[in-house]
Amino acid sequence: MTPQERPAPENLNALLDAISPDEGQKRVSVENVLDKIGGRSFSAVILVPAVVLVSPISGIPGTPTIGGLIVLLITLQAMFGRKHLWLPGFLRRRAVSAARLQKGIDWLRKPAGWMDRHSHNRLRILVSGPARFIAYLTCSVMALSWPPLELLPFFTSFSAGAVAMIMYGLMVRDGAYTLAGYVQSALLYVILLSVWAGIV
Repeated sequence: MTPQERPAPENLNALLDAISPDEGQKRVSVENVLDKIGGRSFSAVILVPAVVLVSPISGIPGTPTIGGLIVLLITLQAMFGRKHLWLPGFLRRRAVSAARLQKGIDWLRKPAGWMDRHSHNRLRILVSGPARFIAYLTCSVMALSWPPLELLPFFTSFSAGAVAMIMYGLMVRDGAYTLAGYVQSALLYVILLSVWAGIV
């Protein structure tokens, strides 16, 4: 079975299982992750850098910028209707320490379990048809802000959390999570703009 034919993970814990480092593996590259989760489910692939940036791994310099580029490229391809995703070689070769990745995955297990247990078929209008385009567009706009705002404490993690909620909703067909992601992103950027404008 080729990576493109591999079935996509059906929930967040299955996604974390898929990207966990193999025994004895020292570093995990973007290429390794794509090989494990396939390239047909854009929402599942976008979830990977998003959930990684929610974890303490986001504190590694340069990681938010790389994550933002990956999310941006994938969301653009999803919006233009590509069937299989493509990433340039320099992004596919980017890697993180297997130990750091495993630590981040372990940190995410509890919230992932809670989300999986509380996902249902709700608000399907937000995760089907034209609404999927809006979801990808929203995530691409947020990803654009990560490189220039990388140095702001916790900003990338909160923004990536919103992207993760939106994409998780698409993956499990639960519009309630996608709506929560929209609300979280709106609040985050309203606060950011208010601070810049000197209102807060």
